[in-house]
Amino acid sequence: MSRISTDQVKHVANLARLAITEEEAQMFTKQLDDIISFAEQLNELDTEGVEPTTHVLNMTNVLREDKPDAGLPVEEVLKNAPDHEDGQVRVPSIME
Repeated sequence: MSRISTDQVKHVANLARLAITEEEAQMFTKQLDDIISFAEQLNELDTEGVEPTTHVLNMTNVLREDKPDAGLPVEEVLKNAPDHEDGQVRVPSIME
């Protein structure tokens, strides 16, 4: 007995806005039933004492320490600005 019906496949296809033919619905019903059968086999495994993992390898991020550094002097920053006033970069107004 199939664990998923052709009507369910058609309903999901409709929700996903997919147009499928009757032959495709039959094919997907068989494929999805095979996937469900495999998942049920996995449920039979004894996982007692197996620690949950997020990755199969023991990995850690290799990031540098996040520490603040001194910024550029205001004069050096403003020398590249096309227009500035009172230590601020002036930009064209976007609001009227």
